Amino acid sequence: MQDFSSEQVRRIILQQSHRAHVGHIGCALSVADIVVCLYGHILRIGDPSDPDRDRFVLSKGHSALALYAALFLRGFITQKQLDSFYTDGTQLGVHPEHVLNGIDFSTGSLGHGLSLGAGAALAARLQQSNRRVYVLLSDAECNEGSTWEAVMFAAHHGLSNLTAIIDLNGQQALGYTKDVLNLKEMTERWRIFGWDAHAVDGHDIPAMKETITSCMHDTRAPHVLVARTIFGKGVSFMQSQIKWHYLPMTDCEYEQAIAEIVQV
Repeated sequence: MQDFSSEQVRRIILQQSHRAHVGHIGCALSVADIVVCLYGHILRIGDPSDPDRDRFVLSKGHSALALYAALFLRGFITQKQLDSFYTDGTQLGVHPEHVLNGIDFSTGSLGHGLSLGAGAALAARLQQSNRRVYVLLSDAECNEGSTWEAVMFAAHHGLSNLTAIIDLNGQQALGYTKDVLNLKEMTERWRIFGWDAHAVDGHDIPAMKETITSCMHDTRAPHVLVARTIFGKGVSFMQSQIKWHYLPMTDCEYEQAIAEIVQV
């Protein structure tokens, strides 16, 4: 695995979102540590074209900048490609598309990613492949019935090669999740549906790595990490603020944000 840090990922998120003058910053910052854990320690992707590589589905596609940062730091895309984010003719849109090297699934329609992941996990079993599938989804996606259909499907088929990670930052586009549709006791909900469920700190990379690694030896059921995170993690004026789902940064805000993330 190629070693890189959460600070590097967060710096790229801020740099590229500021250059492109685009939002979706807070949600990308909240998953930075999860992405570093996966791409730095877990995913077996020596070659993005290897049919037996592990698969990753960024179900919450609006956090794509965190994924693009990881692909760049792993050497799967170039600096020139990264700098084309949100420009005319780019392959790096606000949501990821599979035409880009290293992207397995186009995502962005929330609530669909777990279904894609369950299908990929079942395909691996039918093909007798040892590849594993990881899906990163938002807590708000758990408001959607399509997510729970995939939850039941995966449990029914015992897809133990499937691991879901929920970015439990407590926010979504229209407000705080507890106010839009309260899904408290999230870990227990998934456990009741037949999943091997674990509550983790979504900013503690060693703990997440240990939990995911231990799940690889458990073949009884699909696995889920309910990862408690902070929306806008690392930038004080963005943390837990709904508006940073949408807003781009001013020059002054960008300078403050960059100065703060080195202290995380």
